[in-house]
Amino acid sequence: MNTGEIKDFITTQEWSRDELEEILKLAEDLKEKQQKKIPHRLLEGKTLYMLFYNSSLRTRNSFETGIFQLGGQGIYLSPTAVYRPAMADEEIPYVTERISDVARVLSRYGHAISIRIYGDVVNWIYGRGNRIVREFAKWADIPVINMEDDMFHPCQAMADVLTIREKLGTLEGKKVAVSWAYSGGIKPVAVPQSCVLNFTRFGADVVLAHPKGLELDPNIIELAKKNASESGGSFEISYSMDEAFEGADVIYPKSWGSLEFMPPKVPKVDKTGMLELMNKHKDWITTAEKLDLCAKNVIYMHCLPADRGMEVTDEVIDGPHSVVFDEAENRLHVQKAIMVYLMKDL
Repeated sequence: MNTGEIKDFITTQEWSRDELEEILKLAEDLKEKQQKKIPHRLLEGKTLYMLFYNSSLRTRNSFETGIFQLGGQGIYLSPTAVYRPAMADEEIPYVTERISDVARVLSRYGHAISIRIYGDVVNWIYGRGNRIVREFAKWADIPVINMEDDMFHPCQAMADVLTIREKLGTLEGKKVAVSWAYSGGIKPVAVPQSCVLNFTRFGADVVLAHPKGLELDPNIIELAKKNASESGGSFEISYSMDEAFEGADVIYPKSWGSLEFMPPKVPKVDKTGMLELMNKHKDWITTAEKLDLCAKNVIYMHCLPADRGMEVTDEVIDGPHSVVFDEAENRLHVQKAIMVYLMKDL
């Protein structure tokens, strides 16, 4: 059982700025080695267990490719999660086995456990996915990596910081607009929450924009304000996409669902009510005209997959301001750095 000696990567907020800088420096080094075809088998013989309660393109392939390039192996696990109201969070993963059992068994075999869990698999009960990740971390004797839960997506947020630095040199003094965007489907709040937390850690002037009713977790907002105060950046909230984009150096328009329609705010997730709210704001789409509001060399970011024609037009996402594929590539390099940092000495 993890008594505190093992370090986990569940949210960037639990890591110091110096530690995050180490990750980014290592990611840059590993990226250079990969581009120059210099072997870097730093995790020879190491095993990463990947528990995917939700399917993925970038997350699975970047982790599986990354551990292979580092000389180790990634083992894909697709557990069947069954939600039973009478069951505790720690009883969810394999129906007949508790997290405490699964975590301790995998700890005897390998060197890290990574987990992706949110949405329907936890009945959209906000915070339940994160509690499950933390329950794994409690019982595992090896590091646990959060591949996205219903509160945080720290690997994406680190890839985003790396991308902004590559394109603009720094986040300090840069206006970064993290904005809601329209989608016909319901998505978790993990990406925008991790973005506002991590961007404020690195000194950006962050503007969070969304229609009323689509607020993020108030505890996350308070942490973002605290981060900005400590880093010399700023944080504010706007209810206008145009206002947020005005003069922005970075725009990150991404859809997310409303916590007002998810438990524990309501007894049961109200998808109909949520979609009715979201459908009132179909004009929250990133177009070429929206880019004209921004700084001349603005970069457009998205974690992908983007809902083309709803969140963004083809002209923007395939245009010269878009860095979405550089951003997707950087998931590979950042996650390799995280794995090396956590697993190398085990």
